[in-house]
Amino acid sequence: MELKDFSFTPIPPISRPLRFAAGGSDSPLGLLERLKGTWTGRGFNVIWRPFHGGPPNQDRFLEINLTEETLRFEEIPGAIPNRGLLQSDINMFGLWYLQTISDANIKGANGKPAGLHLEPGIWATVPKTEHPQEIPTVIRMASIPHGTTILAQGVALETREPDITDINITPFVIGSPAKLIPFPESDLSTQSKFRTSAEGLVGIDQDIVNNPNLVLKRALADRIIKNTVVLNVSSDTSTPVFGGGTANTAFLQGSPSEGPNAQAVIVTAIFWIEVLESPVAGGPDFHQLQYTQRVLLNFNGLSWPHITVATLLLTIPYTVKQDDTLSSIAANFYGSNEEPLWRIIYNANIGVIGPDPNVLVPGQELNIPI
Repeated sequence: MELKDFSFTPIPPISRPLRFAAGGSDSPLGLLERLKGTWTGRGFNVIWRPFHGGPPNQDRFLEINLTEETLRFEEIPGAIPNRGLLQSDINMFGLWYLQTISDANIKGANGKPAGLHLEPGIWATVPKTEHPQEIPTVIRMASIPHGTTILAQGVALETREPDITDINITPFVIGSPAKLIPFPESDLSTQSKFRTSAEGLVGIDQDIVNNPNLVLKRALADRIIKNTVVLNVSSDTSTPVFGGGTANTAFLQGSPSEGPNAQAVIVTAIFWIEVLESPVAGGPDFHQLQYTQRVLLNFNGLSWPHITVATLLLTIPYTVKQDDTLSSIAANFYGSNEEPLWRIIYNANIGVIGPDPNVLVPGQELNIPI
């Protein structure tokens, strides 16, 4: 999907200067400029799903997935107009995106990784406003096919390294996060028919189930981070800034008298756009996107965390040619065929290449980290 013949044209034009968040860029996208491009990689997903018709007190199923993900961003041409009454008009500037997530262990009927999630949406910058009195912010607007739309608003900033804190998958009493209610399905040593089967748990250990953000920390082992952009957004109407919310279909909201089937009530997410130092002297820097997201699903008196994390590299496509090797491809893109560089390409494409990095097949479509 491309916006070849479309560009927003605000009418009437806004002549006064608008104050956007700093970003070291001439573009009003500011720090969102660094999202542009296609990011590919792997991640981890944990969701407590409601379970209908089970034995007494079995109201849940714990789904756990290793994931493969592609996240593509393109700039929206022109300024996005917002009309004002209590204050003058503003413009926003943004990127549209498309996110696809599949199960890395389970194949669909077509033999490809089974699809889990599809999300079209927009990230945009919002200038400082007088009514309401708010600092420059960023927003994420997302449509989720299962029946939820979100608007998450927050802040963008630069720092040296990401601050990745622990996160917990244990459900809790609605409105009382300290009242944790543990369930046996989260203990992988306990057999359960109400958790993802062993086939889907390949490569998953207890530590990352206990703390999914550990997946992000492991991906940073032995890597030197030169710079990080942080995008911290929430659908909470007051945190971290005023604005935001979620909307759910009637099915998810359920009936007023009996409660929801599975209502998404709060979405919080932190994205880290990182510049990684090359593993070889004089080699190229690489660009990495990590994120952690928690959606609280309310059903049967509890808030059930749905947590998704991923580590993605900025990539460009490449079609394998006759006589190509990973070393020759690395030399072509990076100016060096040293093992740390060709292995970065291999690790990003192991699902395509297979277990032997020395076997490439002409016509294979690779993603080359840049």
